[in-house]
Amino acid sequence: MEFSLEILSLLFLVAGIAGFIDAMAGGGGLLTLPALLAAGVPPTQALATNKLQSSFGSFSATFYFVRQGLVSLKAMRLAIACTFVGAALGAEAVQYIDASLLTSLIPLLLIAISLYFLLAPQTQPHRRKALSEAVFALMIGGGVGFYDGFFGPGTGSIFTVCFVVLGQLGLVEATARTKVLNFTSNIAALIFFLIAGLPIWQIGLTMAVGGFIGARMGAKVVITKGQRWIRPLVITMSMMMALKLLWEQHHIALLSMFGL
Repeated sequence: MEFSLEILSLLFLVAGIAGFIDAMAGGGGLLTLPALLAAGVPPTQALATNKLQSSFGSFSATFYFVRQGLVSLKAMRLAIACTFVGAALGAEAVQYIDASLLTSLIPLLLIAISLYFLLAPQTQPHRRKALSEAVFALMIGGGVGFYDGFFGPGTGSIFTVCFVVLGQLGLVEATARTKVLNFTSNIAALIFFLIAGLPIWQIGLTMAVGGFIGARMGAKVVITKGQRWIRPLVITMSMMMALKLLWEQHHIALLSMFGL
């Protein structure tokens, strides 16, 4: 497939904006996936290409957080391993299991995440952890990693709320750790897409550059602005993802309800 310079430029811009948002709150796929589909990329290849470009963005944010000392890869090695295995199993399982149950449950989970961040008090870092590192890695790393490989929407928000509620971390540190595991699950799923030869490299690499730049800028904002920016963005992106999924599942019933 050949794409014009205008389309590639627009996709580059969309990826940059998505990378900026994704580094802070997740949900960048709300912008990039529809943009790929609007550009005429078939759905399966759009999913694969989106994983390719988003991997660069999540790597950019992860690298920045590690360099700034917000997260230690050594301390997270078990969670990284569990997330990778979970995402790989999810990417394999999606070929055999009906995802309709997840598509029905995830909007409700995203709404719950939005309400939590809207109503919960400000999180305090460095409190005693509710779960040990090993249990957290197995339960959350493996479980959410499986979900990301299997389906995906809202993974960043789910990781973040788990780090805050179960890991008892502050929102900035939770966001930094989220990007590490998000990058891990992206890579695990991408490997399966690459083996199948699905990503479109011309678009994927163009968007990857935009996403890389946007994610670096977003990661810097996380450190400088902290909870003042992250909380409202998590709420907004979670609600947008939930409404998008609900619309996709029930738009015919909603239209008929209003006589359209």
